[in-house]
Amino acid sequence: MRKAILFALSAAAASAVPAVEPALAASLGRYEVVGVGEDDMLKMRAGPGTGFRVIVGLPDGTVLQVHSCQRTGGTRWCSVSLDEARSLKGYVSEQYLQKM
Repeated sequence: MRKAILFALSAAAASAVPAVEPALAASLGRYEVVGVGEDDMLKMRAGPGTGFRVIVGLPDGTVLQVHSCQRTGGTRWCSVSLDEARSLKGYVSEQYLQKM
């Protein structure tokens, strides 16, 4: 009986964890913000999704350190910090990042 309860609890806990795609080792390092446009900025957010608050806007050419990436919904979000100010951390959409 005890094994059956532990198995049921383990199964419930495993199904409650959201599917997160692990970052590939090749995707880590220095990246540049690209494709945002001259009159726009890439939003660095407090979490991996558009529902999180915007920390700062980043223009094309901004250099970031990418720490990890995960898929949330249909978008891959990367945990990043500014290359020149490592204490400023947040999440950006991977589609605007280019490996340097």
